[in-house]
Amino acid sequence: MRKHNGMRPQDIVILLKIIALDNKPWQNKDLAQSLYISGSEISEALHRNELAGLIDYKKKRVNRQSLMEFLEHGLHYVFPQYPGTMVTGMPTAHCHPFMQQYFNAELQYVWPDSEWGKVRGLTIEPLYSGQVKAAREDAELYKMLALLDVIRVGRLREVHIAIEELHKIIRYEPQAEFK
Repeated sequence: MRKHNGMRPQDIVILLKIIALDNKPWQNKDLAQSLYISGSEISEALHRNELAGLIDYKKKRVNRQSLMEFLEHGLHYVFPQYPGTMVTGMPTAHCHPFMQQYFNAELQYVWPDSEWGKVRGLTIEPLYSGQVKAAREDAELYKMLALLDVIRVGRLREVHIAIEELHKIIRYEPQAEFK
Protein backbone atom coordinates (compact mmCIF):
# COMPACT_ATOMS: atom_id res chain seq x y z
CA MET A 1 0.00 0.00 0.00
CA ARG A 2 1.26 3.46 -0.89
CA LYS A 3 1.83 5.77 2.03
CA HIS A 4 0.10 9.07 2.63
CA ASN A 5 2.39 12.06 2.07
CA GLY A 6 -0.11 14.69 3.07
CA MET A 7 -3.06 16.37 1.44
CA ARG A 8 -2.76 18.69 -1.52
CA PRO A 9 -5.20 21.56 -2.04
CA GLN A 10 -6.72 20.04 -5.18
CA ASP A 11 -7.70 16.95 -3.15
CA ILE A 12 -10.45 18.98 -1.47
CA VAL A 13 -11.58 20.53 -4.76
CA ILE A 14 -11.98 17.05 -6.27
CA LEU A 15 -14.25 16.01 -3.39
CA LEU A 16 -16.33 19.15 -3.81
CA LYS A 17 -16.67 18.47 -7.53
CA ILE A 18 -17.94 14.94 -6.78
CA ILE A 19 -20.52 16.48 -4.43
CA ALA A 20 -21.45 19.09 -7.08
CA LEU A 21 -22.15 16.24 -9.53
CA ASP A 22 -25.05 15.33 -7.23
CA ASN A 23 -24.91 11.53 -7.64
CA LYS A 24 -24.44 11.66 -11.42
CA PRO A 25 -22.12 8.87 -12.61
CA TRP A 26 -18.55 9.98 -13.27
CA GLN A 27 -15.17 8.60 -14.17
CA ASN A 28 -11.71 9.92 -13.33
CA LYS A 29 -11.36 11.31 -16.86
CA ASP A 30 -14.58 13.33 -16.35
CA LEU A 31 -13.16 14.91 -13.20
CA ALA A 32 -9.83 15.54 -14.92
CA GLN A 33 -11.47 17.29 -17.85
CA SER A 34 -13.87 19.42 -15.81
CA LEU A 35 -11.26 20.43 -13.20
CA TYR A 36 -8.31 20.94 -15.55
CA ILE A 37 -6.22 18.41 -13.62
CA SER A 38 -4.38 15.47 -15.15
CA GLY A 39 -5.93 12.01 -14.89
CA SER A 40 -2.95 10.72 -12.91
CA GLU A 41 -3.32 13.56 -10.40
CA ILE A 42 -7.03 12.75 -10.01
CA SER A 43 -6.09 9.14 -9.27
CA GLU A 44 -3.42 10.18 -6.75
CA ALA A 45 -5.78 12.66 -5.08
CA LEU A 46 -8.51 10.04 -4.71
CA HIS A 47 -5.94 7.73 -3.13
CA ARG A 48 -4.85 10.42 -0.65
CA ASN A 49 -8.49 11.15 0.14
CA GLU A 50 -9.15 7.45 0.75
CA LEU A 51 -6.19 7.20 3.14
CA ALA A 52 -7.41 10.32 4.94
CA GLY A 53 -10.89 8.81 5.30
CA LEU A 54 -12.56 11.47 3.14
CA ILE A 55 -13.79 9.05 0.45
CA ASP A 56 -14.81 5.37 0.55
CA TYR A 57 -12.53 2.50 -0.48
CA LYS A 58 -14.15 2.35 -3.94
CA LYS A 59 -13.24 6.03 -4.32
CA LYS A 60 -16.76 7.00 -5.40
CA ARG A 61 -18.64 8.18 -2.27
CA VAL A 62 -17.45 11.18 -0.28
CA ASN A 63 -17.48 10.76 3.49
CA ARG A 64 -19.44 13.97 3.99
CA GLN A 65 -19.17 14.06 7.77
CA SER A 66 -15.38 13.76 7.72
CA LEU A 67 -15.11 16.30 4.92
CA MET A 68 -17.23 18.82 6.84
CA GLU A 69 -15.15 18.27 9.98
CA PHE A 70 -11.98 18.93 7.99
CA LEU A 71 -13.37 22.01 6.26
CA GLU A 72 -14.72 23.45 9.48
CA HIS A 73 -11.78 22.72 11.77
CA GLY A 74 -8.70 22.07 9.64
CA LEU A 75 -8.85 23.88 6.31
CA HIS A 76 -7.56 27.24 7.53
CA TYR A 77 -4.61 25.53 9.27
CA VAL A 78 -3.62 23.24 6.40
CA PHE A 79 -4.22 25.69 3.52
CA PRO A 80 -3.97 29.18 5.05
CA GLN A 81 -4.25 32.24 2.85
CA TYR A 82 -3.40 35.90 3.25
CA PRO A 83 -4.67 38.45 0.72
CA GLY A 84 -2.04 39.59 -1.74
CA THR A 85 -1.65 42.42 -4.24
CA MET A 86 -4.39 44.22 -6.16
CA VAL A 87 -5.32 42.47 -9.44
CA THR A 88 -8.25 41.98 -11.79
CA GLY A 89 -10.05 38.71 -11.32
CA MET A 90 -13.04 36.60 -10.35
CA PRO A 91 -14.73 37.48 -7.02
CA THR A 92 -14.23 35.03 -4.17
CA ALA A 93 -14.70 34.72 -0.40
CA HIS A 94 -17.15 37.33 0.94
CA CYS A 95 -17.23 39.00 -2.51
CA HIS A 96 -18.96 36.00 -4.13
CA PRO A 97 -22.58 36.89 -5.02
CA PHE A 98 -23.94 34.47 -2.37
CA MET A 99 -21.99 36.12 0.45
CA GLN A 100 -22.81 39.64 -0.79
CA GLN A 101 -26.40 39.15 0.35
CA TYR A 102 -25.00 39.12 3.91
CA PHE A 103 -22.07 41.55 3.69
CA ASN A 104 -21.13 44.73 1.86
CA ALA A 105 -17.40 44.35 1.39
CA GLU A 106 -15.22 47.42 1.15
CA LEU A 107 -12.27 45.38 -0.04
CA GLN A 108 -12.84 42.89 -2.84
CA TYR A 109 -11.09 39.52 -2.88
CA VAL A 110 -10.48 37.89 -6.26
CA TRP A 111 -8.77 34.94 -7.89
CA PRO A 112 -6.41 36.39 -10.51
CA ASP A 113 -8.02 36.09 -13.94
CA SER A 114 -6.87 38.62 -16.52
CA GLU A 115 -8.82 36.89 -19.31
CA TRP A 116 -12.36 36.91 -17.84
CA GLY A 117 -12.04 38.85 -14.59
CA LYS A 118 -13.92 42.11 -14.28
CA VAL A 119 -13.40 42.98 -10.61
CA ARG A 120 -10.34 44.60 -9.04
CA GLY A 121 -9.41 43.28 -5.65
CA LEU A 122 -6.84 41.69 -3.40
CA THR A 123 -5.46 38.39 -4.61
CA ILE A 124 -6.56 35.16 -3.00
CA GLU A 125 -4.46 32.38 -4.47
CA PRO A 126 -6.64 29.56 -5.83
CA LEU A 127 -6.14 26.13 -4.30
CA TYR A 128 -4.68 24.89 -7.62
CA SER A 129 -3.86 26.35 -11.03
CA GLY A 130 -6.97 25.25 -12.97
CA GLN A 131 -9.45 26.34 -10.32
CA VAL A 132 -10.61 29.56 -11.98
CA LYS A 133 -11.38 27.81 -15.29
CA ALA A 134 -13.25 25.03 -13.48
CA ALA A 135 -15.23 27.52 -11.39
CA ARG A 136 -16.25 29.51 -14.48
CA GLU A 137 -17.86 26.34 -15.88
CA ASP A 138 -19.61 25.10 -12.70
CA ALA A 139 -21.58 27.59 -10.59
CA GLU A 140 -22.08 25.16 -7.69
CA LEU A 141 -18.36 24.38 -7.50
CA TYR A 142 -17.60 28.11 -7.72
CA LYS A 143 -19.87 28.81 -4.76
CA MET A 144 -18.29 26.04 -2.66
CA LEU A 145 -14.75 27.22 -3.48
CA ALA A 146 -15.65 30.80 -2.58
CA LEU A 147 -17.09 29.53 0.73
CA LEU A 148 -13.79 27.73 1.38
CA ASP A 149 -12.01 31.04 0.85
CA VAL A 150 -14.29 32.63 3.43
CA ILE A 151 -13.08 29.97 5.88
CA ARG A 152 -9.48 30.65 4.87
CA VAL A 153 -9.57 34.48 5.14
CA GLY A 154 -12.88 35.52 6.72
CA ARG A 155 -13.85 36.92 10.06
CA LEU A 156 -15.81 34.86 12.58
CA ARG A 157 -19.29 35.96 11.45
CA GLU A 158 -18.45 35.41 7.77
CA VAL A 159 -16.94 32.01 8.53
CA HIS A 160 -20.05 30.99 10.47
CA ILE A 161 -22.30 31.77 7.49
CA ALA A 162 -19.95 29.97 5.08
CA ILE A 163 -19.89 26.83 7.23
CA GLU A 164 -23.65 26.90 7.61
CA GLU A 165 -24.07 27.09 3.82
CA LEU A 166 -21.50 24.34 3.24
CA HIS A 167 -23.49 22.11 5.62
CA LYS A 168 -26.54 22.66 3.41
CA ILE A 169 -24.67 21.99 0.17
CA ILE A 170 -22.78 18.96 1.41
CA ARG A 171 -25.98 17.80 3.11
CA TYR A 172 -24.36 16.86 6.35
CA GLU A 173 -26.32 17.78 9.43
CA PRO A 174 -24.27 17.56 12.62
CA GLN A 175 -25.71 15.44 15.38
CA ALA A 176 -27.24 17.25 18.35
CA GLU A 177 -24.68 17.72 21.07
CA PHE A 178 -25.14 15.95 24.37
CA LYS A 179 -25.44 18.18 27.39
